Amino acid sequence: MPYDATLVGQSTKPIHHEVDARWIMSYAAGLNDCNPAYLGTDRAKVVAHPLFPVCLEWPTILSSRHMPGYDTLTPAEAARSVHAAHDLHILRPIAEGETLTTQATVTGMEAIKPGVAVTTRLDTRSADGELVARTWQLGIARGVALNGTGRAFEPPPPRPSLPSPWRQPQRLPIPVAANAAHVYTECARIWNPIHTDRRVALEAGLPDIILHGTATLALAVSRLVDEFLDGEPGRVRRIGGHFRAMVLMPSTIVLEVLGRSADTLFFQVLTASGEPAISQGFLSYGGA
Repeated sequence: MPYDATLVGQSTKPIHHEVDARWIMSYAAGLNDCNPAYLGTDRAKVVAHPLFPVCLEWPTILSSRHMPGYDTLTPAEAARSVHAAHDLHILRPIAEGETLTTQATVTGMEAIKPGVAVTTRLDTRSADGELVARTWQLGIARGVALNGTGRAFEPPPPRPSLPSPWRQPQRLPIPVAANAAHVYTECARIWNPIHTDRRVALEAGLPDIILHGTATLALAVSRLVDEFLDGEPGRVRRIGGHFRAMVLMPSTIVLEVLGRSADTLFFQVLTASGEPAISQGFLSYGGA
């Protein structure tokens, strides 16, 4: 059945989250990231990994599937939707002891050759309404038509571009354990059976369970913070990229840093077979 363009402009109800040190530490541990900023409870406060907002966004994404216009899809059609691109803006780090709310708004829909492209804005706010993080997420519903005229009432902001790539990219291998998707699922509290249930993955046409796109991105961010930002996650201001090839487990992916501007690192992540798992990646940062 067709996707309905009346979804554009609709928002979910805000979903509340209590962020404690245990969740922050679990997310970092699920990435095998032992940065003291995430685990050092002897400090004033532990802060969350820069990609932690995806944990808060997942329940809101699930909630958006109950909005009028989404319910025109059959379960099989909904299962073919993929997370295609991510653009996270971090206004300030998230710390333990916060009550946050996250809300999703569909800002655009467009018929494209593979199906329908859906842009969703995900806003995470503090208890007093301060915007803490904002993500522009692109999803593609494959093999689905669009009922109505595609439109966008709020286009995403332009992405940074690499001015001049390095002659020789810096290559950083990242091992991915056989149980990485299971561990990430529980630590992030992001459950999608194609990442942990082999039967479901095979029925969906996948070769096996696959690693979450956000886990692949988070692994890359961890290495970028350690290698280029002196281990200071609070400097990260923006993270983005396009999700491409599947990451199977166990394997070794390669973070390839392509260049750097005054405030942005540009990268891609390659699978064990050399295909881009993440393309057009970037991480923007502020001063020390």
